[in-house]
Amino acid sequence: MTAPTRTFTAPDLAGVADWFKSSYSSGSGNNCLEVADLTQTTYNGVAIRDSKTPQGPALLIRPERFNAFIADVRNGRR
Repeated sequence: MTAPTRTFTAPDLAGVADWFKSSYSSGSGNNCLEVADLTQTTYNGVAIRDSKTPQGPALLIRPERFNAFIADVRNGRR
């Protein structure tokens, strides 16, 4: 059984997460995601947040689920 996705807020991850904006970001600030690789921390996952609300919620997902999502996007399935 896999662990469910967990939701955090930016303060929960302060000092742990180095956020990176998507390379597909248009810079207009409309539809931007930021990710943080937390696989080498006790969180052991990938955090995702909306760049428009950096103090808002962040999802923590398992690395294999994130990799599957990226593969689907690259292959046009998402």
